[in-house]
Amino acid sequence: MRTDYCGELRGEDSGRTVSLCGWVSRRREHGEHLAFIDLRDHTGIVQVVVDHAHDIRSEYVLRVTGKVRMRPEGTRNPNLPTGDVEVCDCEVETLSRAEPPPFPLDERLETDENIRLKYRYVDLRRERMQRNLRVRAKVNSAIRRSMEQQGFVEIETPMLIANTPEGARDFVVPSRLKPGSFYALPQSPQLFKQLCMVGGVDRYYQIARCLRDEDLRADRQFEFTQLDAEASFVSQVDVREFITNAVASATEAVTGQRPAEFPSITWHDAMERYGTDKPDIRFGLELIELTGLFAHTEFKVFQADCVKGIRVPGGADHTRKQLDALTEKVKLWGAKGLVWLKVEEDLSLNSPITKFLSDAETENLLGAMDAEAGDLLLIVADRRATARHVLGLLRLELGRPPVAEGGLHFLWVVDFPLFEDLDEEGLPVPAHHPFTMPKEEDLALLDSEGKGLLEIRAQAYDLVLNGWELGSGSVRVHRPDIQQKVFDAWGIARPDAEQRFGFLLDAFGYGAPPHAGFAFGIDRLVAILVGEENIREVIAFPKTQTGGDPLTEAPMEIAPDHLTDLGLRLLPHKS
Repeated sequence: MRTDYCGELRGEDSGRTVSLCGWVSRRREHGEHLAFIDLRDHTGIVQVVVDHAHDIRSEYVLRVTGKVRMRPEGTRNPNLPTGDVEVCDCEVETLSRAEPPPFPLDERLETDENIRLKYRYVDLRRERMQRNLRVRAKVNSAIRRSMEQQGFVEIETPMLIANTPEGARDFVVPSRLKPGSFYALPQSPQLFKQLCMVGGVDRYYQIARCLRDEDLRADRQFEFTQLDAEASFVSQVDVREFITNAVASATEAVTGQRPAEFPSITWHDAMERYGTDKPDIRFGLELIELTGLFAHTEFKVFQADCVKGIRVPGGADHTRKQLDALTEKVKLWGAKGLVWLKVEEDLSLNSPITKFLSDAETENLLGAMDAEAGDLLLIVADRRATARHVLGLLRLELGRPPVAEGGLHFLWVVDFPLFEDLDEEGLPVPAHHPFTMPKEEDLALLDSEGKGLLEIRAQAYDLVLNGWELGSGSVRVHRPDIQQKVFDAWGIARPDAEQRFGFLLDAFGYGAPPHAGFAFGIDRLVAILVGEENIREVIAFPKTQTGGDPLTEAPMEIAPDHLTDLGLRLLPHKS
């Protein structure tokens, strides 16, 4: 039906007769019998000159055949790739009429997101959405090429599986053939990819659809897509190299430039320097350790488990109102308060607390924070975990640039703790799934109790990009003796372990190779590459913040006879 795409016509096409198909983006009358139509397809827009266009409306679908010519001088549009040409002497065929669109498709106008999602098929016509989805396709293609070049084989794992703990709630599917029994939808292919290693696959990958019933936010949806990979007879260094190559290839496919390096940092250093295990390293404002400096202070506020601060260059122009607002924020985040000090031109400190500091403490503070005239010093004294967390949030509040700015800064975070904390009963709270291998030098600590278990480091690693966690991976436990010790530390009794993971443990009894893997979110990677703050903008048909789908009105009630077929009965909703 067409010889060319709208957005691809250029000056060198002048004189050619072409056939184009697309949607009417705009129509402008020029006299009684002449009109200019902006015809749009996924490649862009071209101006078409037509006679008798009175019955043509916005978003009509047309087939236009005409001759390409250069636009007259003074009428060319430098803001449009096709702005030097137009199509004239046109025959126009209306392929489909259209109702007036529910919202303007002009990129400059904001539209309520619920309306956009209700009419997503219209929203997808916009240049922004076309770009995002096509970039996503490029990313997937580049990932596949990279993984195949590295010797990985693509294998599809099941979508209907048994319920297993993955850290979030499962979506469950009732079984019609076994009433009262349920499948779970996979939060990840974790157990199946490990079974592939037992099966001798050696290197597995999958662009996998995963589902988790957890609260939605800008970087999280119920349904998401990840690059999932596992390999045998490898170290974590090998896996990080595999993933680095795949992510670098995807980035190069979109930006034209291959990232130069993926530096690494330990979890401990990330927490101490940035207050988070997913640090955004595009800007400074690193956390500065001050606890030792105030070890013998008489200022009661600084007599705390941890004293840390950040230096805000040029921040002394903050008003008292702004500083009070920051203080209220850190209290909401869990801190007792915020100490602020302005550095004057003579390097003296202007703050309500200066009278409580000795001259030596003032001098040491200025030195420790590399303070200069005009700086603002912000300090939190609290439990170490609280001080790090609050200052990490404050750092982002004061310095984080938009997603689209500051370049792409990848970072590997390694040596995570195996356990996060102890619960009220003194049992360790796992930081990962129970198949994560501890570091060799920490294996003996599995026989510890209480806080001794918190010293165990895992062979786990995350990939971070501009403060977003792209994904996580680890070396897996493949030895039954170590696996049992990990279960014991988790508080998982043998019968419970057999019930929940019996099929995997049985498989390991038939010869499991050492193996390791990783998975990263493709939605998040694409969002950052195209400069979007929300992954909904790179997903064709996402859910809203409340988990609904305005287009199909899901979730919805199921007919009573369908419930009967499934052996289900609805109980009254608890208010």
